[in-house]
Amino acid sequence: MAASVAVMVLVAALLHSIWNAVAKAIPDRLAASSLISLAHLAAGSVGILIFPMPAVESWPYLAASTAIQSAYLLILTASYKHGDFSQVYPLARGSAVVLIAGGAGVFLGETLTPLQSLATLAVAGALIALAFVGSPSGKVSGSRRGAAFALLTGAAIAGYSLVDGTGARESGSPLGYAMWLFALQGVVVLGICWLRAPDRSALLGSVRTWWRIGMFGGVLSLISYAIVVWAQTLAPLALVSALRESSVLLAGVIGFLFFKERFSKRRAVLTAIAVAGIATLQLG
Repeated sequence: MAASVAVMVLVAALLHSIWNAVAKAIPDRLAASSLISLAHLAAGSVGILIFPMPAVESWPYLAASTAIQSAYLLILTASYKHGDFSQVYPLARGSAVVLIAGGAGVFLGETLTPLQSLATLAVAGALIALAFVGSPSGKVSGSRRGAAFALLTGAAIAGYSLVDGTGARESGSPLGYAMWLFALQGVVVLGICWLRAPDRSALLGSVRTWWRIGMFGGVLSLISYAIVVWAQTLAPLALVSALRESSVLLAGVIGFLFFKERFSKRRAVLTAIAVAGIATLQLG
């Protein structure tokens, strides 16, 4: 992976950790999903006027990713309802690293060197273990339901990453592909949130209350993933995924500073392992 691509993926990781913290900070899950999706729709609609139309060959991937990404956003916000930020985030991202590496090898024929494979497993293992730090017994902090939703989130991440990794390469316009993806996803998720809302007036009230921070998170989400889609056309999916998960390191700090979640010595050690694995991936 070229150094310039690696730096941009690290920027995407920073933005990703911030927008996930925003999603956690908004107490109304449907309002959080609605505001993030509204930002996706608005920015994506502008983007499709600026960037070239993706090639026809990429449209099936675009449709599939829209469905998976829409499910992902709804599952993610449900995860934050039932689990701690420092539980959900590393468990979802760590499980996704393993699934993406395996899926890229099976479906896309991408291969890693033995050292890179070992580093990928180290990163994934350290990130998943971070979700189990928090109590002397070693049990998952937060709830079992939060952990279950986090694993579902990880599966969704792997699914859309593999689809977009192929779709972006077929599109001939990675940024155009990303803009169409966000615009379509925005429409779908907004519709689902509206239909699922038990009290639509209450939903609108929450949207008015949290619109600034929610829209801010949505814009960061779009920029972050647009960078990732672009990077996937230039480097193996497994490497992009593992490097992107450096966002978990920042998530631990955010959880400690803003959500008053524990940051223990064991968490520091596991974070160091993840950093070493990510560095090995890049150097390898």
